[in-house]
Amino acid sequence: MTTIPPADEAVPAPVRRIDLKDKAPDFYQAMFALDKAAALGLDPVVRELVRVRVSQLNGCAYCVDKHSADARKEGVPEQKLYGLTVWRETPFFTARERAALALAEAMTHLGGHGVPDDVYDEAAKLFDEDELPRLIAMGVAMNAWNRIGVTCRMSPATRP
Repeated sequence: MTTIPPADEAVPAPVRRIDLKDKAPDFYQAMFALDKAAALGLDPVVRELVRVRVSQLNGCAYCVDKHSADARKEGVPEQKLYGLTVWRETPFFTARERAALALAEAMTHLGGHGVPDDVYDEAAKLFDEDELPRLIAMGVAMNAWNRIGVTCRMSPATRP
């Protein structure tokens, strides 16, 4: 006989498949180094918005949770975080944030034609020669982290 949990109880997350931090510590440390290098000199708000948006697109619950909390610590208001999934339809984002989000989305959904010139050109116009490579690096790093999180079934811890 199957027991049905009460409707107001949280449903547990799927069981984690593997812990790469434990099973491949050298690789995990290399990922942390990649992430740290990508973040150097990048505006912390832009960094966290990109991390959250890429994670939303890739369906990485762990990273969405972690980087939403990190974004709040950087001063990103709740309204902006809630509007991130529909950022094009809101007045909450600056031109730089919009360009960063558009580039991050294009990098996440490469499609048959890669990153469109207009998306890249807008980011290149609004981010200087030191920031643009870091923005691209952050998109690469976050997509890699998401593939780890989704494949390994990493789940966020419940907060009180």
